[in-house]
Amino acid sequence: QVQLMESGGGSVQAGGSVRLSCVASGYTTDSVAVGWIRQAPGKEREEGEVVASIFIGHESKWVKDSEQDRFTISQDKAKNTVYLQMNSLKPEDTAKHYCAAVGGVRWTVRETLEYDDWGKGTQVTVSS
Repeated sequence: QVQLMESGGGSVQAGGSVRLSCVASGYTTDSVAVGWIRQAPGKEREEGEVVASIFIGHESKWVKDSEQDRFTISQDKAKNTVYLQMNSLKPEDTAKHYCAAVGGVRWTVRETLEYDDWGKGTQVTVSS
């Protein structure tokens, strides 16, 4: 059974940094894309936007254009963990962040609705 568990959220002041972690278990192959989805306040989870994605097999990475200067996605395969490093945080980054995954793919996945498995999410709150 696939399980995704996020951690690392919290409250931070503008300009600060957080690192989110996602432990993914239950996958039997590396043909998996893991993404971080940002759910803005007042929006449904499925309306969230993918801000970063990584393909586990060959470690291809993608970060949303507008966040490339601030966000970094990485993985530690030995720990089955994917990270999202977020720097220079702004109040508008306040959101619930979900880790999601989908198997049977060959590259990063950039569309929210293409993800099959989801964690419970972790809140990031940025104060000014």
